[in-house]
Amino acid sequence: MTSTQPATAPALEQLLKGAALAGEWTLDPARSAVSLHSRSIGGLVRVNGVFRDVSGEGSVSASGEVSGTITVAAASVDTKNARRDAHLRSADFFDSDTYPAITFTVSGIRPAGQGVTVTGALTVRDCARPLAFDSTAVVQENAEVRLDAEVDVNRADFGLTWNRLGLVSMENTIAVHAVFTRR
Repeated sequence: MTSTQPATAPALEQLLKGAALAGEWTLDPARSAVSLHSRSIGGLVRVNGVFRDVSGEGSVSASGEVSGTITVAAASVDTKNARRDAHLRSADFFDSDTYPAITFTVSGIRPAGQGVTVTGALTVRDCARPLAFDSTAVVQENAEVRLDAEVDVNRADFGLTWNRLGLVSMENTIAVHAVFTRR
């Protein structure tokens, strides 16, 4: 299958069940991105950041079962504001000296709608929470898979509750553009 358009659920189902995607996959960090979007000052100011250090791997069994992990280095957060970045790395937020990695462990992918539903667990500061979200999927010649998703998370679920004067939103959006290639 060669496509630059998102694959439909039936097409993805056929690729997974037909073992076309079976094998080991590696995240291409040069073409992948994980970013963070939040609001502060009562929702008036949008804060955007990107994690500069992203890695990952995945596995697809012959029967179509998918597992894997995406890892971001918490200290690699970059909002283009050195003072804010230092605060995000501190114990008030990511505590990147103590908890250097933020991970999403994939327990399954199921074709649904115009893409896939991804299930797994997000771990921040050693606090793991189940997470499921929809993603578009593009498969190119069965040698590259691109997943794109926006995931809403409440940072309080992970113990990140610092909020001076209640001006910082607890709701955040994590945008993921993940490009996997065969090993």
